[in-house]
Amino acid sequence: MTQPLNNKKVAILVADGFEQVELLEPRKALAEAGAETDVVSPSEGSVKGWNHTDWGQGVPVDKALDKADAADYDALVLPGGVMNPDQLRRNPKALAFVKAFFAQHKPVGAICHGGWTMIDAGVVDGRRMTSYWSIQSDLKNAGAHWVDEEVVVDDGLVTSRNPDDLPAFNRKLVETFAMGGHA
Repeated sequence: MTQPLNNKKVAILVADGFEQVELLEPRKALAEAGAETDVVSPSEGSVKGWNHTDWGQGVPVDKALDKADAADYDALVLPGGVMNPDQLRRNPKALAFVKAFFAQHKPVGAICHGGWTMIDAGVVDGRRMTSYWSIQSDLKNAGAHWVDEEVVVDDGLVTSRNPDDLPAFNRKLVETFAMGGHA
């Protein structure tokens, strides 16, 4: 049986402090749809998740950011958590990696605070997006049209608000990533 994401390779960009469920659940949904996923990080070895109010489990890093190339992937996922995107948005290599997916017209998914990284990568202007409510002003100030919806798709960009929205986010990730590139 052919799965919608067979032969697709997806990068999941994270630093320590990602919201654990926002990495693990999309990764599981993508794998079940046939995709191969790589956890890409500025850290080598493993990254530590955040589980609601305390440190969560470690997740092995599949590819160091220094050795990762957006051209090797079909899509990108940016999990949230507060610490994770706050570190990534200050990392020039992470910003270049994110920007490359948009330049190559590849689909991207971001949940919760994941939009922070995209703001600093300069890719949200003119986009219809959602996020965790507390960063809506940041997105608006960067030129995004922010809406309060469980999942929003805008020309290959899938965004969602929080872990409660993961079922809808995961469905739209699979659907959008299966379609491939965007304008």
